[in-house]
Amino acid sequence: MLCMSLCLCLCAYVLYIYIMQGLGTCLNQYPVMRIRGHLFPGMLIVVNLFVFHCEALSPTYGTDSLNRSSFPVGFVFGAASSAYQVEGAANEGGKGPSIWDCFTKIYPSLEPFVTLFHWDLPQALEDEYGGFLDPQIVVHYRDYADLCFREFGDRVKYWITLNEPWTYSIGGYENGLFAPGRCSWQQQNCTGGNSSTEPYLVTHHQLLAHAAVARLYKQKYQATQEGKVGITLVTRWMVPLSDSTPDHNAVLRALDFMFGWFMDPLTTGDYPYSIQSLVGNRLPKFTDEQSKMLNGSFDFLGLNYYSASYAAHVPDQPSNRVNVTYTTDSQVRLTTDRNGVAIGEKGASDWLYVYPRGLWDLLLHIKRNYNNPLIYITENGIDEVNNSTLSLDEALVDNQRIYYYHHHLSFLLRAIKEEVNVKGFLAWSLMDNFEWYSGYTVRFGLTYVDYNDGLRRYPKLSAKWFKNFLQK
Repeated sequence: MLCMSLCLCLCAYVLYIYIMQGLGTCLNQYPVMRIRGHLFPGMLIVVNLFVFHCEALSPTYGTDSLNRSSFPVGFVFGAASSAYQVEGAANEGGKGPSIWDCFTKIYPSLEPFVTLFHWDLPQALEDEYGGFLDPQIVVHYRDYADLCFREFGDRVKYWITLNEPWTYSIGGYENGLFAPGRCSWQQQNCTGGNSSTEPYLVTHHQLLAHAAVARLYKQKYQATQEGKVGITLVTRWMVPLSDSTPDHNAVLRALDFMFGWFMDPLTTGDYPYSIQSLVGNRLPKFTDEQSKMLNGSFDFLGLNYYSASYAAHVPDQPSNRVNVTYTTDSQVRLTTDRNGVAIGEKGASDWLYVYPRGLWDLLLHIKRNYNNPLIYITENGIDEVNNSTLSLDEALVDNQRIYYYHHHLSFLLRAIKEEVNVKGFLAWSLMDNFEWYSGYTVRFGLTYVDYNDGLRRYPKLSAKWFKNFLQK
């Protein structure tokens, strides 16, 4: 019963959206937003987009020149959601609490992309042996996935093994901001942990769990169910803080420590050389059999992209080797401003800055370095502050989100024209939800959820814009 309820409750659903409506009025919320000198196909466009303080953007903003028909036939569009973040039901159907509970459906007319693990590990496994800190998790996770494949494989054709394993490793075991809240930073209120070893161990076991589940699906189910299995990774794009060679090299290391940390094992069977050399014997090693199982263990790559950072080289000094953590290992300092100027307009979250061309840069980086795999953009979006002083009509005017999606889709189309193998785009998020350590203080949704009125839902202006985008 526990396994069955896990199958129903832990999966994250990504659904097509075709019937969305919205409205909008005045909103005194967003500053002027600018993009300077972005190179689009065939021309150089310098854009100064003024979001008028008293007027909503048109719900057809930019859709005459960029819309669904601009993309190849069969390209998938949709919006993403996560079971834990919107469904609740922590104790129903025999389900026990997850680590996120302690730390703080599939619809037949739609095409689901189902994520098997979106961070809400059962607390019982955390208590029994430490969850992903122990290799036992690989067997338990494979058995859970086996049940999901058996029960739902006739309807689900796109399986995602893990969502953002980087976030799970770093948030849960390096800085302690995510469940289960482990770290060794003195300024954090972590109950235990080691930020120099545990992130690497948890990542190692996540990769092995992915590989075991992918092998299971391919050997036991794929021939009859005719589905695909993949994994979703997240990364920022990195921009050198200066034109110096050390800062350019810092960009490559930063990408290795956030993206290559997972992508290299999935495509070569081993960790990037930069991580091996800088982390040394704190980095777990794959056996020959594990390397073979990892190499090529995905049919598609799910890619989550939100933002970008500047990367600067940090010279190696003896003082850097005191209180060593994952963060210090890369010898890179990440920042979101250069000479006092931010890399892009800020969202509500402190880490999110609007940098649309970063999606194009990232996709070309993957094409060049990882043999141009099949990609679905599984999350892309921006949040606004949950402002209780706004009227409902004001709260539904999300100009910045429309701007964000229009320009990211423009760069996505450019990447496709440059033969990057992208076949789908899923907006985050279908509706406002519990945003992990930010709780309900920010809103990512195309749909507004009224937390003070029975969770009633109202399409935002961006929902109407997305509907128009899809209908053209």
